[in-house]
Amino acid sequence: MGIIKRKRIYVEKMKNTSCNSFQKTAIARRTLLRVGGMGILGLTMPKLMRASELTKKTLTIAPKAKSVIFLFQWGGPSQIDILDMKPDAPKEYRSPHGQIRTSCPDIEICEHLPRMAGHMDKCTVIRTLHHKMKNHNSAGYYALSGHAPPSDDQRLRDLPDLYPAYGSVVSRLRPNENKSMPTFVSYPHVIADGSRTPGQHASFLGKRYDPLFIPHDPNKADFRLPELSLPDNLTLGRLQERRGLQQIIDGHSRLLEFSEQARGLDDYYKNALAMLNSPRVREAFEIEKEPMWLREKYGRTTYGQGCLLARRLAEAGVKFTTCYFSNSIGGRSKTSGGWDTHGFDDTRMYPIVEAYHLPVTDQTLPTLLEDLEQRGMLDETLVVWMGEFGRTPKINKNASRDHWPNCYSVLLAGGGVKQGYIHGKSDKHASEPAEDPVTPEDLAATIYYLLGIDPKAHIYDTQDRPLMISSGEPVMDVVA
Repeated sequence: MGIIKRKRIYVEKMKNTSCNSFQKTAIARRTLLRVGGMGILGLTMPKLMRASELTKKTLTIAPKAKSVIFLFQWGGPSQIDILDMKPDAPKEYRSPHGQIRTSCPDIEICEHLPRMAGHMDKCTVIRTLHHKMKNHNSAGYYALSGHAPPSDDQRLRDLPDLYPAYGSVVSRLRPNENKSMPTFVSYPHVIADGSRTPGQHASFLGKRYDPLFIPHDPNKADFRLPELSLPDNLTLGRLQERRGLQQIIDGHSRLLEFSEQARGLDDYYKNALAMLNSPRVREAFEIEKEPMWLREKYGRTTYGQGCLLARRLAEAGVKFTTCYFSNSIGGRSKTSGGWDTHGFDDTRMYPIVEAYHLPVTDQTLPTLLEDLEQRGMLDETLVVWMGEFGRTPKINKNASRDHWPNCYSVLLAGGGVKQGYIHGKSDKHASEPAEDPVTPEDLAATIYYLLGIDPKAHIYDTQDRPLMISSGEPVMDVVA
């Protein structure tokens, strides 16, 4: 067949082709070209297909908790002196503290927590949490992220390949529908032991999912949020004009159509503007509006007012609030510092803990539970009280206790957990789990499950590799 004849047949076929069919072909080609263009930027067809399959596998879980208040007890409280006392243990193990009965017949706790004793019928105590990290930074990262660190090292650095904080994962997978209200808030400290402890921010998820961090003392009279305030010479209108100019530049570059990083930065700016212009956000942080008697009941300490602020934030719609007990692991002071009480340098664990840690705990924790319950919020607010590890079962030569990750306790209340329940049993010295051991991965999976998030859901690291948010299993025995 000659060239002229073949061309004539082709033209006749084109005449018989419908317009709609031609348009569909063109659209399909444009779509394929666009996908091909994405491939240049790392969004290849196999990755798109993989993402689709992972989405299909994600379970739908009805949430039992609308929000989490995570009270992180930096330094490591002693399990055997507080929530898992062993009165029949030999003297070198037994706590100098006595134990008292509580509102739950099955639970006895430290005699220096008399108010908290009246609320144990609202709580679940897990007595078999365990891992192998003996250094604060490694154990702290484990507790704040639910993932084991690459090494047990005090010098563990906050690197972008380590996992994000719980709240950042929640921000990624279950963000607030109201964009003007942050999903994740933390305060008032950045904790560290030599170097900054990982697990306090979004890490490889990107700044878009970082917490709204408040580095200010809510107990101070001048507590305010400069992060949500504009400079004196910059009005909200001018800021919006600047944002409009930025959008024009972005539109010309067409970066936002392809780059996830650019979209994250764009959302970061949008969320910041929304919060700047949101009376609801500002009101949530106006702790001075609380009645004075209630502020006194929580305790006029940084931590006490932090617990009150956590209730205000949960009430306003914040899904995950992390309140740090202290900015330091411990020290000699009877009025500040964390739970790290080895008894070094002639300090002694029991006088320090009895003078500060236990009284502050007995003032804040029961008050928070009472406040949430009276407002009808406890059933939908999960309260988590825990440190990064426990203390050695055997008292050391300094009449104190050292680090012990092998077995320690965590307290949960509200948000879908059982009331007046003990999960797991430790051995006779509270040194190892004897029944129903729980890992930090399991605890993380339980928190996500209670929030209605599939613990096997995936997030993506900087290399676009899918990673499960937890490798543990929810502890279903603690779920109501």
